[in-house]
Amino acid sequence: MRFDVFQDFRQRQLRASSPLLDAAETNVYRALAPLRPESPTDTGKVHRCDLARAWLRRFELPEEWSRHAMVCRGVRHGLGVVFHRLRAVRARLWLPGDVYPVYFELARAAGLAPESYPTLPAPVLPESPADDRPEYLLLANPSKPLGRYLSDAECAAVISWLQVSPRRRLLIDSVYDLGVPFAAGTRRLLDTGRAVLLHSVTKGWLWPRTFGVVLLGSAHAESAEAAEAFRADPPTPAQLRLADRLLTEHSDVPRLVVDELAARAERLFERLPDEVLGAIPPASRTCPGNYFFPVDMPAETLRREYGVLAVPVGVFGESAWSGSVLTSLADTFGPTPAGTR
Repeated sequence: MRFDVFQDFRQRQLRASSPLLDAAETNVYRALAPLRPESPTDTGKVHRCDLARAWLRRFELPEEWSRHAMVCRGVRHGLGVVFHRLRAVRARLWLPGDVYPVYFELARAAGLAPESYPTLPAPVLPESPADDRPEYLLLANPSKPLGRYLSDAECAAVISWLQVSPRRRLLIDSVYDLGVPFAAGTRRLLDTGRAVLLHSVTKGWLWPRTFGVVLLGSAHAESAEAAEAFRADPPTPAQLRLADRLLTEHSDVPRLVVDELAARAERLFERLPDEVLGAIPPASRTCPGNYFFPVDMPAETLRREYGVLAVPVGVFGESAWSGSVLTSLADTFGPTPAGTR
């Protein structure tokens, strides 16, 4: 089911059946709007190289990596640039089929024919043999709608996948990682020297399509060409000023976001029937900053038998899994529940 089709269905269900518990809101920017910092009004000049170093310092990464830290306008923009480079070298690309449909839109727009692998109810890496082409695997850590970080065993499996061929590389979307430093699994994968890390201010500071960094791996064969492509398509001066303000004067906002999402998650859990709560994996219930909770029950079952409106897994992409996804973003779970206003 396409996202827009589901949103129409959701609104009809909520209008027709007020007792339904709305666990299907997905717009984090609307839900957490009071936490989003204001855009600066000054007009001072901010340099990309200074922002790259500030980003590295924040996430406790070596500052000497700055020549590999490409400033961009967010993960979407960064992936678009990287995907065009992959097309130029005839790379094979694996995308998670049930995470984010935009991955496929960006890849196809770049002229790629991506293949997919599932992440629900747990990631299953592709088993196709390597060939003579460069091969890239995109993963998210933490992953949505899985709602958790990769486990130690899953990171080991990814490293084993890399080791099959020197032509294999990783693309790590870390936009949902709101902590400092990045998760241990992400740092472990970065240590291979064969990973490209993508991050932005989209979730932590609630400013989508504004500023991000693509950290090119030291073994990334196309580093020079990719770096030139990023330099030719930079953020605007206003976006750079905003990024500077976010990283300096509003450095605590991601922590506030994590705290608010934790409180909302608890309010969701308090409202769920025991059978439904028990069907959510513990790792998803306890992942910091998470607001996606997979549950091993079909959305139709949750709505008809438990009065809970969930997101069908098909909204996130193609999946053979029969479960669905709950979210904690509806007004019901906010600081002042809608029903008490």
